Amino acid sequence: MPFTKHEIELLNNLLPNEVEASRARAAYGKTASYIPELAKAPQDALGIHMIDVDGTTVSGGDCGLSFTMQSISKVFTLILALMDNGEQAVFEKVGMEPTGDNFNSMLKLELVRPGIPFNPLINAGAIAISSLIHGNNPAEKNARVLSFFQALAGNDTLAYDMDVYRSESDTANLNRSMGYLLKDNGVLEGNVEDVLDVYFHHCSISVTCGDLARMALVLANNGTDPLTGTALIPRRYVQIAKTFMVTCGMYNASGEFAIQVGLPAKSGVSGGILTMVPGRAGIGVVGPALNAKGNSISGVHLLESLSRELDWSLF
Repeated sequence: MPFTKHEIELLNNLLPNEVEASRARAAYGKTASYIPELAKAPQDALGIHMIDVDGTTVSGGDCGLSFTMQSISKVFTLILALMDNGEQAVFEKVGMEPTGDNFNSMLKLELVRPGIPFNPLINAGAIAISSLIHGNNPAEKNARVLSFFQALAGNDTLAYDMDVYRSESDTANLNRSMGYLLKDNGVLEGNVEDVLDVYFHHCSISVTCGDLARMALVLANNGTDPLTGTALIPRRYVQIAKTFMVTCGMYNASGEFAIQVGLPAKSGVSGGILTMVPGRAGIGVVGPALNAKGNSISGVHLLESLSRELDWSLF
């Protein structure tokens, strides 16, 4: 069901004030600095774009700002890996449970048998998932990932931000450690550096809030793009992805987000958040200043406010 006329009017009236109120929260966060290129993002930027199943759009703030997907990409590489391999093969390599640890922790890889990542949305899990993307070499795999993301976003100009890619690759000591530990645990097959190349590339795909909203719209509509009628993802794999988004999508603040906002979501350390009102609309948000959990401090506040005002929570 699309947004009602009343909801659209309410959103248009609310957004200017809500965006500015949430933007002020950026003063209490900071941009990601462990990937140096991400630290260059504007600290106080905040934008949002929404698109419903009829194609009606509502946007506010700095919604035209470009940023990289970072961990948001993990949702869609999971889906592509499922489409390439099926559930059994994927979940032999990654688990289905939240960790309660930081997204870049490798603690449980050594402490908890059988040594597979707890879920596909933490870094170790996404590295394992990257190894499952079909292709004869990293370049072929990267091309397939980008093509899939372009189809979901309805935008064939999506591209890799090579400055972010290089910045991420050059500083990825912890992720490399995870990759080699996964290799030692028998989770990764093939060359670790080749797998990491795929991982760093999909994290570095550049998007806007509008691109995220369109990708979220496909998930909100159970895998079919409602604007074209094209089936892009099997419904079962959308169900799996959305469940992971609820339980693990906002790092170790996923429970709090479920209580305060009540929507499936995935964040990235560039400040992006992809979320949706299932059956109704896709939503993309960017706010580069992060809170202590690695989520956009302004973006989370904005979504909390809008969810309360429009009664979006699923719970």
